[in-house]
This record gives sequence, C-alpha cells and structure tokens, in this order.
Amino acid sequence: MKKLLAVTACPTGVAHTYMAAESLIKAAKEKDIPLKVETRGAVGVENEFTEQEIAEAHAIIVAADTDVLESRFAGKPVVKVPVAQAIKNPAGLLDEALSRQASAPGDFAQQVEQSKAQRSSSRSGPYKHLMTGVSHMLPLVVAGGLLIALSFVFGIEAFKEEGTLAAALMQIGGGSAFALMVPILAGFIAFSIAEKPGLAPGLIGGMLASSIGAGFLGGILAGFLAGYTAFALKKYIKLPRNLEGLKPILLIPLLASAITGLLMIYVIGEPVKGIMDGLTSWLTGLGTTNAILLGLLLGAMMAFDMGGPVNKAAYTFAVGLLASDVYGPMAAVMAAGMTPPLGLWLATLIAKNKFTKEEKDAGKAASVLGISFITEGAIPFAAGDPFRVIPSIIAGSSVTGALSMAFGATLRAPHGGIFVLPIPNAVGHVALYALAIIIGTVVTAILLSLLKKPVEQRLS
Repeated sequence: MKKLLAVTACPTGVAHTYMAAESLIKAAKEKDIPLKVETRGAVGVENEFTEQEIAEAHAIIVAADTDVLESRFAGKPVVKVPVAQAIKNPAGLLDEALSRQASAPGDFAQQVEQSKAQRSSSRSGPYKHLMTGVSHMLPLVVAGGLLIALSFVFGIEAFKEEGTLAAALMQIGGGSAFALMVPILAGFIAFSIAEKPGLAPGLIGGMLASSIGAGFLGGILAGFLAGYTAFALKKYIKLPRNLEGLKPILLIPLLASAITGLLMIYVIGEPVKGIMDGLTSWLTGLGTTNAILLGLLLGAMMAFDMGGPVNKAAYTFAVGLLASDVYGPMAAVMAAGMTPPLGLWLATLIAKNKFTKEEKDAGKAASVLGISFITEGAIPFAAGDPFRVIPSIIAGSSVTGALSMAFGATLRAPHGGIFVLPIPNAVGHVALYALAIIIGTVVTAILLSLLKKPVEQRLS
C-alpha cells in the first residue's frame, strides 16, 4: 500500500497548522491510507519525518504558508497547497498525492532538478516569505511584550532604578527580546527566499534597519533585499566543483551582506526612517474620528478571511508598531480577532433553532478558540454559510476594533486572548477593552440570529 507523508504549517503556528493536520488524518482513516503528518507550529516541530520515512513515502503533501524545509523532499512527488486547502479539501489532496507517479531510482537526478525548479517558483511569492519572517518573530514579540508588562507591576517607572527586578525584566523584554524583533523578521524573510545563504545578510540588514530607526518597514525591505540578492548570487556565481563549498559559507554571505548593508545605509535607511517616523507620529496623534476609522478598518480585515492574507496583513501591521511603542492598533486587532468565534458561539445559544446539533457543538469549541484569540474558529461556520456568516462577523469585528481605538485601549502582548487581560499593565483601559469585545460579540450574534434561516428551512 502506498504510504503518504504530509507537513502542515501556518504563519502563527496556532490554528491552521493543527486543523489541517486533523483534517488530513481523518480523511486518511476514512480512505484507509497510511499517512503521517508533521506539524510545524508554535510549539515547534512535532512528528518530524525521518530520512527513511521520506525515502519510503510515495508522495508528500505540503500544506503550508511558511518555509518547511522542502529541500528534504528532493526527488519525491510533492503536492503543494496553502494550508487552508488541507482543511477544505483533505480527501482531494490525498487522491492527488496517490495519483502522482513515484520517483524511479534511475530518474533521481532529474527529479532533484525538477524539485529545485518547483521550489524556486513557489518561493517567488512575497506573502509566503513575509509570513515566514513574522512567524519566527512572533515568539520574541509575545515574550518581550509580556516581560515589559510584568516590569510595570512594580510601578510604571520602576525599571529606571538600576539593579531592581523591574529593571532586569525591562532589559530582558525591551532591551533584548524587542531588539531582536526586526533582525529576526528580516533574517527569516531572507531565509525563506534563499535558504541558509540568505540568513546572515538578512539578520545584518535587519539589525541595520533597527539601528538606523527604519523599524519594521526597513526590516521587511532588508529581508527581501538580502534574500533576493543571496538567491541571485547563488544562481549566477559559478565555481569549480571543488570550490563550490565556499559559496554558502563565504562568498554569498560576504557579498550579500555587503550589498544589503551598503544599500540600507546609503539608499534605503533614511527614507524609510522618515516614513516610519511619520507613521508613528500620525498614529500617536490620531484624533477620535480617525482612530475609530482605523479601528473599523483593522477589525474588518481581521474578520474578512479569518487567518488568511488580509487578516495577517492587519496583524503584521499592528505587531510591527509595537517596536515603535504604538500599542493601540495591536489592541484593536486582537479584540477584533476574538470576536468572530465568540459571536458564533453566542448565536448558537440565543438562536438554537437556526443551528444543527453539530453546529452547536462546534460553537462550544469556537468559544474556547475565541477567548484564545484564534479567529480560525469561525472557519467551519463561514464555509457552511459564507453569505450570512462573513458579513455578520465583519460587522461585529469592525465595531469591536472601532470601540477599542475609541476607548484608547492598548495592548503590549500580541497574542494570548483573554489570558493576558489579568496581567497588570499588559492592557490599557482593560474594562473598556473587555466591553468592546462583548459589544462586538453581541453584534455578530444578533446579526446571525436575524440573517440565518431556521434549520428546517435550510434542510428542506
């Protein structure tokens, strides 16, 4: 019997990664197909493939929006799709993988070249490279933000007194974790584009962006510049076979770092610093009306595709601003991301005749995902009734985002949902912030109650 392998990964490594794995495992059991799934989530790599398992596999399914070290699968048939596809159509992916022609030993070299070409073309997508950088940066932002918040437990300016615990926590969170944010973002964008040769120039470019004051925008540009420079050098520099080993450890890092660094210092850095300074000044000086409009937009984006590219664009924007001490958009984004699954859960309670038993059970799970800031908990409902669910959750999230900004709520930790609310000083105006989430949840639930048809009409 043909054995299959699958690897799943999403940018944040929290929801899509494991939902995709579950869907594939369930579909494989129904079809009686031997399948092993490797997950690359926030907790790290689980069920990692061995070389023997890769060698014995008929084909590999790669359902991922970030880098998963695809070079391991050189010579094997690979089915590559976005991670959401494994949630929506797991059976179709399994069938497609089984239909692929197995690699023959004599064709191994040819298969390797084809695999390299496929990898190169697939990595041309900027979104995937950006999300790889964001997913590696995220743990630093979360840890740093919470440590900074904990330092404020001792007083809002207690960290200024040297030798105290508050000062130590601020040094760890702000002086170290946050200082690494932009270099790690840039480094892993470059790594996604050019693999290991891109890492050093990306990190260096990111560090320069940080020291110049170009912020996360400069880090993103540095990452792409370093990555594509390293990729071009790897492709076009030709050396005698016995000297090829010098390329990844000497020539490419040296040349790509020099090119990226010089461009950051003399060409890119100052203009981007001006843009970042202007953006920061505008955000910190927002009037009430503009703040509400920004919150409205960010809230709508968070609910629009529930963890997809639009959602991640809003999230990345807010996370990047944390390094500039702008905390309002982060609060709006997390609140708006919690609202969709919470609103769906509430709707299953107040309009029971409009949801099946399975949907009511899913609502209970959605409530847990919602309080944990996992917007993807709304996906099963949206997939089943998109024209009623999606407008309802967009409306609720827009209201929540707008209210969060209007209330002046701030958030120093970019994840954690309700579990960060009790941490002193992690959230500014915590009572009003909670109220914004509750109001948005109620708006979503009421709209769903009005728009959805009773189960009897849906099934007739």
